[in-house]
Amino acid sequence: MKTITSVKSLALAVGLITSSGFLSAADLSAGDVINASNLDQRLSDTFLGDGIDTLLTDVQQQLIRDEGLVITLKDPEPIRLGDDYLAATRKYSGGVSFNTDTRMMEGWKAGIPFPNITEDTPNAAEKLIWNHNVAQPIKNYQDYSQFTYLFIDDERGLERTQEWALLRYYMKGRLGEEDTVEGNDDVLWKQLLYATYPADIRGLGLYTVRYDSPKLDDSWAYIKSVRRTRRLSGGTWMDPIGGTDQLNDDIEIFNAHPTWYPEYKLLGKRKILVVANSTINPWDFDASGNARFPIVDLDNAPYWNPKEQWEPREVWVVEAIAPPEHPYSKKVMYMDTEFPRFYMADVYDRKGEFWKWMNYSLRTIDTEDGDRGIVSMAGFTIDYQRRHATVFLNPIPKFNTPGVDGNSISLRQLEQAAVR
Repeated sequence: MKTITSVKSLALAVGLITSSGFLSAADLSAGDVINASNLDQRLSDTFLGDGIDTLLTDVQQQLIRDEGLVITLKDPEPIRLGDDYLAATRKYSGGVSFNTDTRMMEGWKAGIPFPNITEDTPNAAEKLIWNHNVAQPIKNYQDYSQFTYLFIDDERGLERTQEWALLRYYMKGRLGEEDTVEGNDDVLWKQLLYATYPADIRGLGLYTVRYDSPKLDDSWAYIKSVRRTRRLSGGTWMDPIGGTDQLNDDIEIFNAHPTWYPEYKLLGKRKILVVANSTINPWDFDASGNARFPIVDLDNAPYWNPKEQWEPREVWVVEAIAPPEHPYSKKVMYMDTEFPRFYMADVYDRKGEFWKWMNYSLRTIDTEDGDRGIVSMAGFTIDYQRRHATVFLNPIPKFNTPGVDGNSISLRQLEQAAVR
């Protein structure tokens, strides 16, 4: 009788625990979803052996709980970096050093300058930022000639769209070529960023020269009203892009010369859920309405959340302290430990309060010369104070298009683009 009574008591206890919500932790699988209704339960679960509570950043948890973010789990895939990129890293990284007095790297030619960083590496955070500055895994020419901005309000949904082009040509750190420098060795890259649609903004844009030194950018803007270009002050790197929620400094999450930020801190290394191998077409040209942009949840408030699959990747967590004249006080950014690309950033205002979240969807693509590169298929910049978002969608990216040289990116090309 005691044995039967004990079994019944145990069964009753289990039933009470289960009905009270104290479920045992589960090991989740690809395709499982984390949302506001199950977040508290999921935090005690695991995915591929890692706790969900550790795979989600504090900001991600807040956005799931309060802002409708939904995380669909995906099995991780290995990322294959470009052959020329890896070859240049092996060949040249041994000759690179970091000058603590000038905060400049010295001896770099191509590839990742500091590929073997650990948490104990002196000046680790600054070296990671230098990796990001000069060694994007995109080869020599970045062609986003047909991307769109979605402007989204948390009550009205999709307000309007704009189409833009971004073309960036690297003059230094060139991959797959005998000479790693084209032209003078003081220019890192040249860039065109201009609007193509609608007609009232067509031609609005910037031509920018980024130097391989602390020297501020040289930038020129096309002014439609007078059909002329005008040289801008060096502070344009902190200015907004058109009417978007992005600053020039927010392109690919961080777009400043490393010395323009006074301080960086390495907050650690961890594994988090990111969009490292995007599987969703960002822009369906054959669809209509909200279905044109299947990578964005335009049907459900607040209308700006990504509809993606998230996989665990190990990242560096780097805090960038902004200069006092910058709109931000800091960015907390999450960089892949295998290559210098940021997936996400938590942005704070001058009062230290959470302001914006940036999230990028990456994908590995074939370059035009038969190698590989990593592209941003989509980028979400969400302003939670303004309750507004700008989403960048990049449906037809190209790297290393044959026949393009340094003369293809110039002020003259900006002027010609404006009158097409």
